[in-house]
This record gives sequence, C-alpha cells and structure tokens, in this order.
Amino acid sequence: MPSTLTTKQPTIQLKTEVPGPRSRALFARRESAVPRGPFHVTPIFAAEAHGAALTDVDGNRYLDFAGGIGCLNVGHTNDAVVKAASAQMARLVHSSFNVVPYESYVALAERLNALAPGTFKKKTFFVNSGAEAVENAVKIARVATGRSSILAFEDGFHGRTLLALSLTSKTHPYKTGFGPFAPEIYRAPFAYCYRCSYHLQYPSCAIACVDALEDVFKRYVPAEQVAAVIVEPVLGEGGFVVPPGEYLPRLRALTEKHGILLIADEVQTGFGRTGKMFACEHSGVVPDILVTAKSLAGGLPLAAITGRAEVMDAPGVGGLGGTFGGNPVALAAAHAVLDEFRDGKLLERANAIGEAFRTRALAWKTRVPLIGDVRGQGAMWALELVKDKATKAPAKEETTQVTQKAYERGLLTITAGTYGNVIRTLMPLVVSDAELREGLDVLEAALTAVGGGRG
Repeated sequence: MPSTLTTKQPTIQLKTEVPGPRSRALFARRESAVPRGPFHVTPIFAAEAHGAALTDVDGNRYLDFAGGIGCLNVGHTNDAVVKAASAQMARLVHSSFNVVPYESYVALAERLNALAPGTFKKKTFFVNSGAEAVENAVKIARVATGRSSILAFEDGFHGRTLLALSLTSKTHPYKTGFGPFAPEIYRAPFAYCYRCSYHLQYPSCAIACVDALEDVFKRYVPAEQVAAVIVEPVLGEGGFVVPPGEYLPRLRALTEKHGILLIADEVQTGFGRTGKMFACEHSGVVPDILVTAKSLAGGLPLAAITGRAEVMDAPGVGGLGGTFGGNPVALAAAHAVLDEFRDGKLLERANAIGEAFRTRALAWKTRVPLIGDVRGQGAMWALELVKDKATKAPAKEETTQVTQKAYERGLLTITAGTYGNVIRTLMPLVVSDAELREGLDVLEAALTAVGGGRG
C-alpha cells in the first residue's frame, strides 16, 4: 500500500485569511497578464502539495477533495511517480514518438491493452489530453465504420476543443460564442434518474431512455449512418450521475444490433475512481474503444485511446499523430501509476472512501433541506443541491456558497452539473481516514451554514 495512506500530521492549518496577501497579489498580476477565460474554483495560488493536502503561497494548508479535477487518484507528488518522472527527465525528455520512438510507449500500450476490458486483441495510441483522446476516438471510429455521425448524451462532457465541445452538452460557459460546431453530432437523454427527461421512475421505467434511441434513429439520424455512441459510464462534469445497472448493457446491445461502435469516455472515471480500474467493469460492458486521461499519469498530461486492434488499425500510416503525444516523462509517470494499482489496495481504498462518504451524506440529507440527491460509485460521490426537494429547483448560488465556506475552512471542493448545483468529490485515493473525517466534517459545517438544518 502506498506510504501516503498513513499520513498522520494535521492537515488543515490556516495561517492567514483566505485568500492570503500573497495569493491576492498574484491574482492582481493574473488579471493583468492572463485572459479572463480560464476559470478558478478557489482564490488561492498553490505552492506545493503531497498526498491529499495542498499548501498555498501564504502557508495555508488545505485538504484537497478536488484532486486537480480528478487527476490525482494516486495523490499529489506521489513518491513513486516523482521518482520515475525525475529519472526519465535525466535520460530523455522528448524525441517525438513520430520521429524517434522509445520502448516505454510500446510497454505502456501493452499494459493498457491487457488492463482494458475485453479478451480480444487491442492496441493503444497516446495523446496529451482527454479532449484530444476523444477527438481521435471519433476519427478512428469514422474511418473504421465508414460512417459519419456520432451519438452523444445530454449532460455529457467530452472536452473543450471543437469536436469534443460539439459533443459536450452544456451551453454556458463552455459553448457560448464558440460556434459553429462540428456537424453530424446527435444527442439523446442520459439515464439521469433524479431528473428523468421522460418523467418516469426507475425501475418501473424499464430503462425507457435506451428504447428511445430507436426513435432517434427514425427521426434524426439513421442507425446505419452512426459510427459510434460515446458515453461516460458515470457522468463527470454533468453531475456524477450513475445510471441504473441495466443501462450500459442495454446500450451495448443496441449498438451491437446496429453495428455501431461504443466509445467509453473514462477520462474522469478511470484508474480507480469508481472502485474498479474502469467504471464500465461494474456492468460488465466491453466498449470497442476506451478513452482515458486525467489520473493516468499522476498529474502529468497524458491520455490514451485503447480499442479493438482492427478498429485502431483503420486509419492509415500518418493518419494519427501529434508532436508531444506519449511524452517519455509522462509515460514514465503512468508506468508508476499502474504499479501503484497493481496490488489492488487503491481500489479497496476507493470503495472504503465511498462507503464513508455515503454514510455521512445520507445522514446529512435527512437534516439539511438543501440536499436533494446523494449518489455515487466507489470514491466518485456527489451531492445535488436544490432549493426545494419537491420541485428540485437547482440551488446554484447556494452550491457556490458551500464551496466558498469549505475553502475558507481549509477544504478544497469542486462543483459540477448542467445547473452548477452539484458538489463532487475527487479526493486522492491515498487520503487517510483522519483526513477523510476532517474533510467531511468541514463539508458538513459548510452545508449546514448555507443550507440550515439540524446539527
């Protein structure tokens, strides 16, 4: 088990007001030098971090339940990752795999091919980011099938580059002003049971949202024109929505019926976040293409497209590429990440974290009127906040206030959801029991301060 699981020193140590004077000064410089477009969840500047804790430039020490937006499942500056990346820096930083290849690229592809669901032969290609991986997955699917259309889901998020943004289902702030978008993208409701698009109830609905796709094929795009369906096994930016257990198998059966490829976007769910290496393993669904990124390289930029060998080989030589994709330093970090998962203890830890959160959160739900829904899988849990539990009116402003109350008390959190009313948990899986309790105590205090309820 990684040593950071035994962290015992006190974590939350606030020495100044938040933000402190140095962070305020840096934000003044940021306003002058950096466009307003890049957003910030917190008003602090980071100085260093390790495990599940982060220290800002003013010396304030926080618990991190945001994890760099899910990139740090093995923890900040994981010792093994730092050692591997540092050693690689001294040997080879860059040659471009397209010019002079190197063994570590091939070796990591072999490891991901073996780890990804499915007993068929697989191949893997590396790029820099989740959005880039999604775009390449779509390119590969189109070439492999000879079809042009892609079906995505409402509340899904697949990135910020043009094609990935075309697949993304949230207008503000992601899409506003950036059109026109890529053509031949179609969309259907996801299995968001708390806010069912068909006003049905699970399980009596019989997963009607999958059956409705047949109507999409009749009204909007013929099935024989659809190259792939892309789906997040658990919605990420869309609000950590976990579909019913039957949903993904039913979707997989539908794609097979029509000869459509299934792309599983596991950028946020992959590498232990849901208690299994990949979230699609919970349902036994085997995608044709698996997209991963974020926690793959422990905080370094790396993403992967892993799929059926015959599908991945569809583009011709030179059809796939990129200058920095599969950088040697990021690859070395990814090998260290996979080593950390090898004994299975991080997956066990993810489930233990999730159970602890679930127990506390369900108790909060009975006391805090603001909490409308508690949902999750593994260590990927969320609270959906509403103004009224009967109408489910989203409580966006209150959600922002909760995150502010949290970081002012030393806990970093991040929101999600199409309505901006979901608090999601992406704490490193190496968080200790004491740190987890401490963080949940702070979150409970923030929720109570904003949403009222019984203490």
